[in-house]
Amino acid sequence: MHRGTRMRSGWIKGLLLLFTLAVALLYIGSNKREVHTHSERLQRAHHNDSIRGRGMLRRMEKMEADIVKLVKLMNNLQKVGAPKASEVKKEKKVVRKLYPNSALFSKWGGELSEEEQKEAESLFVRYGYNAFLSDRLPLNREIPDTRNSRCAEKTYPEDLPTVSVILIYLDEALSIIKRAIRSIIDKTPARLLKEIILVDDHSTNEDLKEKLDQYVLSIHEERPNLVKRIAHNQQLGLTQARLSGWKAAEGDVVAILDAHIEVHVQWAEPLLTRIKEDRTVILTPVFDKVNYDDLTLTPYTPAADAFDWALWCMYESFRPEWYALKDESLPAKSPSIMGILVADRKFFGEIGSLDEGMKVYGGENVELGIRVWLCGGSIEVIPCSKIAHIERYSKPYVRDLSEMVRRNALRVAEVWLDEYKYNVNIAWNLPVKNHGIDIGDVSERKKLREALKCKPFQWYIDNVYPMLDPVINVLGYGTLINDLKPDLCVDQGPVPGNIPILYSCHGATPQHCYYQDDGQFYIGGIKSHKYNSNRCLVDSGTGSYPALYDCKVAKNKKFHMLWDFKQGGAIQNKDTKRCLEIATGVDSFYKLITQECSGQHWTIKNIIKDF
Repeated sequence: MHRGTRMRSGWIKGLLLLFTLAVALLYIGSNKREVHTHSERLQRAHHNDSIRGRGMLRRMEKMEADIVKLVKLMNNLQKVGAPKASEVKKEKKVVRKLYPNSALFSKWGGELSEEEQKEAESLFVRYGYNAFLSDRLPLNREIPDTRNSRCAEKTYPEDLPTVSVILIYLDEALSIIKRAIRSIIDKTPARLLKEIILVDDHSTNEDLKEKLDQYVLSIHEERPNLVKRIAHNQQLGLTQARLSGWKAAEGDVVAILDAHIEVHVQWAEPLLTRIKEDRTVILTPVFDKVNYDDLTLTPYTPAADAFDWALWCMYESFRPEWYALKDESLPAKSPSIMGILVADRKFFGEIGSLDEGMKVYGGENVELGIRVWLCGGSIEVIPCSKIAHIERYSKPYVRDLSEMVRRNALRVAEVWLDEYKYNVNIAWNLPVKNHGIDIGDVSERKKLREALKCKPFQWYIDNVYPMLDPVINVLGYGTLINDLKPDLCVDQGPVPGNIPILYSCHGATPQHCYYQDDGQFYIGGIKSHKYNSNRCLVDSGTGSYPALYDCKVAKNKKFHMLWDFKQGGAIQNKDTKRCLEIATGVDSFYKLITQECSGQHWTIKNIIKDF
């Protein structure tokens, strides 16, 4: 009630203020007219000028004093009628946070209404990025130029090859695709941009039908027939979508990109210049990350596109010789490619394009990188070409990519990795024989390798990726179980921390154990690169519990890190002669201990060689 009375009082004071202003204006206008009339009379009667002039001055002085009073009155009314800042703050409505645990709202969306929050969260779950915000941003928004300063100083030839830009998508937000198209048109010289090819891998989003058609028609008013559209009648996966775009392309060069990108200024010229110099090189731009929540840009520095033995992609430093050049604008060699690629269209076909036997997502880019290097080409990262790429919170194909990546990785291993193919099995904790996963028919890919006269994988390790560390001394790997308690597995325990434990078997990486032919026991996974170190099981020699230490550190400090182990037998330290065993503690839980051997037996899941 008190708030309502205060609000009515404010309205009354506001109306009074308006009325006073109107009276003041009428009064001033009346005096102006009188001044004008007297001015005309003065022109006719110079004789009476002095007398009447003095009278008029008195009238004007009185009018000025009245106006000053009115101004003071209005100021007082404003002070009385205007609500205080604290009152305004109290009146502001507090909006309830509907999704406090959503990744979308961790640092964005604090001012959204409840209805807007619902819409934004629904779109976020659907697309894996902030489509709500994207729909409200300009299609031609400016993004910062994050290139090395030397890039802006470079000049490029006029007679460069043309490029077909291929955008691959599955159920993207319409505004995201429109912004990608707009940025490509705005930031690619018209003489170089042959076409934009949209490949839809069977989207269900209705916006990507008629509404996208309308946008393409508007583009064609500006650039006739610039945009082509390809739609799959069933979902075929990324590899097939990229191949569909490549087969339809007519430009000298193909740039195969995701649709959730924005290109930077002068993105195309450095790529086309390098391919003009060497048609056998496959290129990748440098990504900048577009954050999935607020769609702001986080610059990435140039890095090599690499992988581990599971064939998961990763970034890695370039070879030392590139850094020695002290020019971060220069192209740099890379072991692999991330998926966004630029290539001479005809050479891409000659080298075998992409493996059509790959399913859905993952591994196809690593396969391409290995194949190009082994069969006469090379891979380079071009630092002066930058593309802003949304890193999704979730992927559109499948929520868990590991099953498809594992299957595709085994296919790559079978065709290209020669005697090192079992490293992929070990990385995925699969038996080296009869892993039970259907990798499809690889006979055509093996014929391609023969036809191209490709080098052995050993050459790739020696010359392209010497930091990749082959697993060559492992005798057994997988979960490690004591027959007294077969439902518990050896586990690396909490990290940070260096005390291994027993834990309910789940078979994930913390429970992956590896027994080496020299007696080392790795616990908690095995590293793929020489710059990393594994964690070795150690007996301190005095305490009751084993420990895990960096293997290089343990070796330098001469820790007791070597063990004798026979499958189905005891695990005994070679130095202390104590055994790794299990026992119940005072809390009645089983613990991993080192003690005088009592004849306990251990089994490791997968065997490479009998031991």
